Amino acid sequence: MGVSATVFEVNDTGPKDAIAQRLRDFGFVAGEPVRLVARGPLGADPLLVQIGYTRFALRRAEAARVTVSLETSP
Repeated sequence: MGVSATVFEVNDTGPKDAIAQRLRDFGFVAGEPVRLVARGPLGADPLLVQIGYTRFALRRAEAARVTVSLETSP
């Protein structure tokens, strides 16, 4: 765990996608650092992700809407 990345974009599945808009409202916006903190049992739902000091439990279907670029260690 502890995988760090940067949000690239949130993908809408259609016009007026309420879930994608909610993710943006929560802070999933381009350039924002995000970190995977934990996963559900056996890799299932939910995923616990952190943006800033706030943690969110997301279903995999919700998390799949967020495109990220992984941070590489020097």
